[in-house]
Amino acid sequence: MKIQLRFFASVREALNLTQETVELPESVASVGDVRDYLRTRGGKWEEVLGEGKALRMAYNQIMTTADQPLTEDCEVAFFPPVTGG
Repeated sequence: MKIQLRFFASVREALNLTQETVELPESVASVGDVRDYLRTRGGKWEEVLGEGKALRMAYNQIMTTADQPLTEDCEVAFFPPVTGG
């Protein structure tokens, strides 16, 4: 399955990447699976997307949870929690 990835704010800065199209293996079926899959790239990917890191996720521009199923050509975005003031 092919999906679009988007990275925002400090996640974008740390990865030095704004967006990417990726072909996923069949075992990757949810937004949380995408996060886990990207972490297997190691290095900065593990640091930024690692377990326990505060991170928000969106599916087709709507905030979501890790169990959100994926669809072909969907968009998954990662960004840090937003604070106001």
